[in-house]
Amino acid sequence: MANLDYCIDRVKVRDGEVYVDGWAYCEKLRSVVEIDIPGVEFERDLVRRDDLYRKYEEQEEAIEAGFQLKFNYQNKITLILKVGDNVEKVELNIKEMSSEPNQNPSKLLKAIKMVNLGNMKKGLREVKNNGVTSTYHKMKSKLRSSVILEINYDKWFRESCPTEEEFELQRNEKFEYTPLISIVVPTYNTKPVFLKAMVESVQKQTYSNWELCIADGASTNEETLEMLRNYEKEDKRIKVKYLKENYMISGNTNEGLSLVSGEYVALLDHDDLLTYDALYEYIKVLNEDRTVDFMYSDEDKIDEKELEFFGPHFKQDWAPDTLRSYNYITHFSVFSKELLDKAGNFRSEFDGSQDFDMILRLTEKANKVVHIPKMLYHWRVHNGSTAAGIDVKPYAIEAGRRSIEEHLKRMGIKGTVKRGNFSGCYKVEYDIENDPKISIIIPNKDEVSTLKKCISSIIKKSTYSNFEIIVVENNSTENSTFKYYDELSKMDKVKVIKWEGEFNYSAINNFGAANCDGQYILLLNNDTEVIKEKWLEELVMHAQRPEVGIVGGKLYYPDDTIQHAGIVVGVNGVADHIGKGFGRYENGHMGRLLIKQNVSAVTGACLMIRRDVFEEVQGLTEDFAVAFNDIDLCLKVREKGYLIIFNPYAELYHYESKSRGAEDTPEKAARFNKEIDMFYTKWGKDIVDPYYNINFSRKLANYSLNEEK
Repeated sequence: MANLDYCIDRVKVRDGEVYVDGWAYCEKLRSVVEIDIPGVEFERDLVRRDDLYRKYEEQEEAIEAGFQLKFNYQNKITLILKVGDNVEKVELNIKEMSSEPNQNPSKLLKAIKMVNLGNMKKGLREVKNNGVTSTYHKMKSKLRSSVILEINYDKWFRESCPTEEEFELQRNEKFEYTPLISIVVPTYNTKPVFLKAMVESVQKQTYSNWELCIADGASTNEETLEMLRNYEKEDKRIKVKYLKENYMISGNTNEGLSLVSGEYVALLDHDDLLTYDALYEYIKVLNEDRTVDFMYSDEDKIDEKELEFFGPHFKQDWAPDTLRSYNYITHFSVFSKELLDKAGNFRSEFDGSQDFDMILRLTEKANKVVHIPKMLYHWRVHNGSTAAGIDVKPYAIEAGRRSIEEHLKRMGIKGTVKRGNFSGCYKVEYDIENDPKISIIIPNKDEVSTLKKCISSIIKKSTYSNFEIIVVENNSTENSTFKYYDELSKMDKVKVIKWEGEFNYSAINNFGAANCDGQYILLLNNDTEVIKEKWLEELVMHAQRPEVGIVGGKLYYPDDTIQHAGIVVGVNGVADHIGKGFGRYENGHMGRLLIKQNVSAVTGACLMIRRDVFEEVQGLTEDFAVAFNDIDLCLKVREKGYLIIFNPYAELYHYESKSRGAEDTPEKAARFNKEIDMFYTKWGKDIVDPYYNINFSRKLANYSLNEEK
């Protein structure tokens, strides 16, 4: 009997009609699966799935395995999936499984069913090699990414593209500043179909003051060479330099740079595509601010036949720590020729990650870096391209690591660069200078078992020795609490001080900071538990950096789902925790849950700040007695020009606000609403987070698409 694979990706209800998205395929028979819904009239639309083409090792039949079923609303249905002699029944409860797109990923995940012998065998092999926990979270991460982001991205992108009328308006716009942009492309035996598409994507730009500088690395494909010669004759804006030998990617690109006569340089790969408005959007930025000298945009991927857009990368605004974790900028980089002259050309010793090395050198010297949060570049995926996965070129990983290593040396920063949590990302471990003292401030009211677990984990797990623990007692009433305080008073590293006022998180921590002498202050909730040994080193190595103001760790609920991986402001009202509810080992968008990165805020449940920075911003704002005080502190610190860092290598469990209780009384609700109003008054209601792309939802910080744009 042939095995039948299937997956229900999403169920949604709109205007009384049900839409079921998914796929079904038989690898053994190389066959798409028949579908029936007994007693229900339905339409089945084909959905092209290039991901299945790759999954099933380039079986062309798999491309047509995707489907969307449409029928009038039913509470429950039974899907009959049939291929050969194999029949599967899939029961769907429409009411339970449906939701508005991207609003509730936990409900969507319930819709996913992948029951087949082939996947079971693969799963068993994964368990054998990597263990149960790793396998579970790896599978969960892939499924979640498919559900909340990838599904319907192609449609989302196409609907967000400018219309032909808008393109025409762009062509006719009269800019005050119209610099020549030199687009540099190295070629070598480029497939004519790819070359033609690339060149035409440049020729169709709505901003016309460009030149295309092509350096061909001694191609042997006569069709490629003939096409280049024809383009050079037909369009005077196209320059081609025919090299006598192939100098590889860096050398060939440098030869292309020798053709540049523009004020700005753009880098384009020979098989990729620009959107027609790409240069227009960059010129808009330059007309708004002439001090900008380095720009980059969002990008996605396109299949070989240009039938589907997928794999979007919605990037952060300029984030130096994110860049030290991986090359998040990649395409489409545009920078001033003056900046290039300062940074120097490409270096062949970094081939494989030559663009990463170049971007690091350019941004080191840039006056102002700007991110354009629009899809302006399509990265073509085909066998052998890095877009298909960096593992295709393993030497590129080591070249990337060396790129960061050299970057640190140029910047005079002492540290070690290691490979990170996944292939293609890196972990910078900064040298800790002078063994500074850390004061860990823990507010507490009763909850002895909780506090004991917290302090025991600090003492047991910490490998960094120069710390003290300041427990700030706040109106405890239980005898067991004070008995435990007596035990703590006998410990060298622990001190209990008393705050006699009513609960005010800001005031309590300010009091704790005034009664300790650490050079670094670590705000820590009593309902946390340290997981990893070097958690203090991970925090202080960043907090010591003069450009950094605050660093926070990664917190989990007891079930190993994420409670905190940084905070987004301006989402879900005031703010929302990034990745909340994701699994501990899930990647998030482009691996963002697993890398050190810049964020707008981190939670006060585990927040380290240098004492001089704490005093510079006058500590926590005591008007925020319970809520938003940590976010307000971070925003005050950012306002002074400091960076905020989320570090996933400092890991703790967080049992979340046990000692304070829920917002379950009218008085608490009124206080909470008052603090919301205060936050809006101080920081604005329409605050935009530079580290969370505007193309993501404004309702949840789960990397889902913003379908309201």
